[in-house]
Amino acid sequence: MNINLTLIGQSITFLFFVWFCYSFVWRYIRGAMEERQKQIADGLETADRASRDLELAQEKAAQYLRDAKQESAAIVEGANKRAAQIIEEAKQTAREEAERIKAGAQAEVEQEVNRAREALRSQVAALALAGAEKVLAASIDENAHRALVDDLAAQL
Repeated sequence: MNINLTLIGQSITFLFFVWFCYSFVWRYIRGAMEERQKQIADGLETADRASRDLELAQEKAAQYLRDAKQESAAIVEGANKRAAQIIEEAKQTAREEAERIKAGAQAEVEQEVNRAREALRSQVAALALAGAEKVLAASIDENAHRALVDDLAAQL
Protein backbone atom coordinates (compact mmCIF):
# COMPACT_ATOMS: atom_id res chain seq x y z
CA MET A 1 0.00 0.00 0.00
CA ASN A 2 1.17 3.26 -1.03
CA ILE A 3 0.34 6.21 1.06
CA ASN A 4 0.55 8.99 -1.30
CA LEU A 5 -0.04 12.66 -1.13
CA THR A 6 -3.70 12.39 -2.23
CA LEU A 7 -4.59 10.30 0.73
CA ILE A 8 -2.84 12.72 3.07
CA GLY A 9 -4.61 15.70 1.42
CA GLN A 10 -7.97 13.99 1.73
CA SER A 11 -7.27 13.23 5.39
CA ILE A 12 -6.34 16.84 6.08
CA THR A 13 -9.39 18.06 4.20
CA PHE A 14 -11.60 15.62 6.13
CA LEU A 15 -10.14 16.73 9.45
CA PHE A 16 -10.65 20.38 8.44
CA PHE A 17 -14.26 19.58 7.46
CA VAL A 18 -14.85 17.84 10.81
CA TRP A 19 -13.34 20.76 12.72
CA PHE A 20 -15.38 23.28 10.68
CA CYS A 21 -18.62 21.31 11.22
CA TYR A 22 -17.87 20.90 14.91
CA SER A 23 -16.97 24.56 15.37
CA PHE A 24 -19.64 26.30 13.27
CA VAL A 25 -22.39 23.90 12.22
CA TRP A 26 -22.60 21.37 15.05
CA ARG A 27 -23.76 23.89 17.72
CA TYR A 28 -26.72 24.99 15.49
CA ILE A 29 -27.62 21.41 14.72
CA ARG A 30 -27.22 20.50 18.39
CA GLY A 31 -29.34 23.53 19.44
CA ALA A 32 -32.06 22.59 16.96
CA MET A 33 -31.97 18.99 18.20
CA GLU A 34 -32.16 20.09 21.85
CA GLU A 35 -35.01 22.48 21.04
CA ARG A 36 -36.84 19.74 19.16
CA GLN A 37 -36.21 17.34 22.05
CA LYS A 38 -37.59 19.95 24.46
CA GLN A 39 -40.66 20.46 22.24
CA ILE A 40 -41.25 16.72 22.10
CA ALA A 41 -40.85 16.42 25.91
CA ASP A 42 -43.23 19.36 26.42
CA GLY A 43 -45.70 17.82 23.98
CA LEU A 44 -45.57 14.48 25.79
CA GLU A 45 -45.98 16.21 29.14
CA THR A 46 -48.91 18.22 27.79
CA ALA A 47 -50.44 15.05 26.37
CA ASP A 48 -50.05 13.30 29.73
CA ARG A 49 -51.56 16.29 31.52
CA ALA A 50 -54.41 16.41 29.00
CA SER A 51 -54.95 12.68 29.46
CA ARG A 52 -55.14 13.10 33.25
CA ASP A 53 -57.46 16.09 32.83
CA LEU A 54 -59.63 14.04 30.49
CA GLU A 55 -59.81 11.22 33.03
CA LEU A 56 -60.71 13.68 35.79
CA ALA A 57 -63.33 15.30 33.56
CA GLN A 58 -64.79 11.89 32.70
CA GLU A 59 -64.92 10.98 36.40
CA LYS A 60 -66.59 14.31 37.22
CA ALA A 61 -69.05 13.84 34.36
CA ALA A 62 -69.84 10.33 35.58
CA GLN A 63 -70.31 11.67 39.13
CA TYR A 64 -72.57 14.48 37.86
CA LEU A 65 -74.53 11.92 35.87
CA ARG A 66 -74.95 9.68 38.93
CA ASP A 67 -75.99 12.67 41.02
CA ALA A 68 -78.46 13.77 38.35
CA LYS A 69 -79.91 10.27 38.13
CA GLN A 70 -80.30 10.09 41.90
CA GLU A 71 -81.87 13.53 41.98
CA SER A 72 -84.25 12.70 39.15
CA ALA A 73 -85.18 9.42 40.85
CA ALA A 74 -85.88 11.35 44.06
CA ILE A 75 -87.98 13.87 42.14
CA VAL A 76 -89.93 11.09 40.41
CA GLU A 77 -90.44 9.30 43.72
CA GLY A 78 -91.64 12.52 45.33
CA ALA A 79 -93.98 13.15 42.40
CA ASN A 80 -95.37 9.62 42.67
CA LYS A 81 -95.91 10.06 46.41
CA ARG A 82 -97.62 13.41 45.83
CA ALA A 83 -99.79 11.88 43.08
CA ALA A 84 -100.81 9.05 45.41
CA GLN A 85 -101.54 11.59 48.13
CA ILE A 86 -103.65 13.70 45.75
CA ILE A 87 -105.53 10.60 44.61
CA GLU A 88 -106.17 9.58 48.22
CA GLU A 89 -107.36 13.10 49.08
CA ALA A 90 -109.67 13.06 46.05
CA LYS A 91 -111.05 9.66 47.10
CA GLN A 92 -111.65 10.90 50.62
CA THR A 93 -113.35 14.05 49.33
CA ALA A 94 -115.49 11.93 47.01
CA ARG A 95 -116.45 9.64 49.90
CA GLU A 96 -117.40 12.59 52.07
CA GLU A 97 -119.40 14.13 49.22
CA ALA A 98 -121.11 10.79 48.56
CA GLU A 99 -122.00 10.46 52.26
CA ARG A 100 -123.36 14.00 52.30
CA ILE A 101 -125.42 13.40 49.14
CA LYS A 102 -126.61 10.05 50.53
CA ALA A 103 -127.65 11.67 53.83
CA GLY A 104 -129.47 14.43 51.93
CA ALA A 105 -131.23 11.91 49.70
CA GLN A 106 -132.18 9.79 52.71
CA ALA A 107 -133.64 12.82 54.48
CA GLU A 108 -135.56 13.75 51.34
CA VAL A 109 -136.89 10.19 50.94
CA GLU A 110 -137.89 10.17 54.58
CA GLN A 111 -139.74 13.47 54.12
CA GLU A 112 -141.52 12.13 51.04
CA VAL A 113 -142.51 8.95 52.96
CA ASN A 114 -143.88 11.08 55.81
CA ARG A 115 -145.82 13.26 53.36
CA ALA A 116 -147.20 10.16 51.65
CA ARG A 117 -148.24 8.70 55.03
CA GLU A 118 -149.97 11.91 56.00
CA ALA A 119 -151.77 12.05 52.67
CA LEU A 120 -152.74 8.40 53.00
CA ARG A 121 -154.00 8.96 56.56
CA SER A 122 -156.13 11.86 55.45
CA GLN A 123 -157.53 9.82 52.55
CA VAL A 124 -158.17 6.81 54.81
CA ALA A 125 -159.91 9.03 57.33
CA ALA A 126 -162.06 10.58 54.59
CA LEU A 127 -162.90 7.15 53.20
CA ALA A 128 -163.69 5.81 56.67
CA LEU A 129 -166.01 8.75 57.28
CA ALA A 130 -167.64 8.29 53.89
CA GLY A 131 -168.05 4.56 54.51
CA ALA A 132 -169.48 5.19 57.96
CA GLU A 133 -171.93 7.73 56.55
CA LYS A 134 -173.07 5.25 53.91
CA VAL A 135 -173.36 2.43 56.44
CA LEU A 136 -175.36 4.59 58.80
CA ALA A 137 -177.46 6.06 56.04
CA ALA A 138 -178.38 2.73 54.59
CA SER A 139 -180.56 0.30 56.32
CA ILE A 140 -178.93 -2.50 58.08
CA ASP A 141 -179.08 -5.05 55.44
CA GLU A 142 -176.35 -7.66 55.33
CA ASN A 143 -176.14 -7.76 51.56
CA ALA A 144 -176.02 -3.98 51.31
CA HIS A 145 -173.51 -3.80 54.16
CA ARG A 146 -171.26 -6.37 52.45
CA ALA A 147 -171.47 -4.46 49.15
CA LEU A 148 -170.48 -1.22 50.90
CA VAL A 149 -167.47 -2.88 52.62
CA ASP A 150 -166.38 -4.45 49.31
CA ASP A 151 -166.72 -1.07 47.60
CA LEU A 152 -164.70 0.60 50.40
CA ALA A 153 -162.03 -2.10 50.15
CA ALA A 154 -161.80 -1.56 46.39
CA GLN A 155 -161.31 2.16 46.91
CA LEU A 156 -158.40 1.58 49.33
